Amino acid sequence: LQKELLKYKQEARNLQGIKDALQQRLIQQDASVLQLKQELLRANMDKEELHNQNVDLQRKVEERNRLLAEYKKELGLKDRHLQQHQTKLDEMLRQLSEASYQQVDLERELEHKEALLAHCMKREAEE
Repeated sequence: LQKELLKYKQEARNLQGIKDALQQRLIQQDASVLQLKQELLRANMDKEELHNQNVDLQRKVEERNRLLAEYKKELGLKDRHLQQHQTKLDEMLRQLSEASYQQVDLERELEHKEALLAHCMKREAEE
């Protein structure tokens, strides 16, 4: 009976050692699981923050695209106005050029008539 008792005590100590080792391993695994849960939570928070930043950046991009479209529209309108003014300016320059040619012709004609008048006056004076 004593041998059997010693045998069972030894077996109980072995089982207690196995139990203690398993409990230690379970504690380590629980700590690892807790650490993984914390990392997962941090990763999810980071993911949510990145998602929010992405949404914000997307909104800013859309706003900038809208502004860019407005600026392009305004620029197109200003280009059309500029083209219209350029056309008017070209027409006015052409008219000014024609007026200059007419002025030169009229000045020549005036000089010619003044010369004729002077010639006639000189002849009249001589007569």
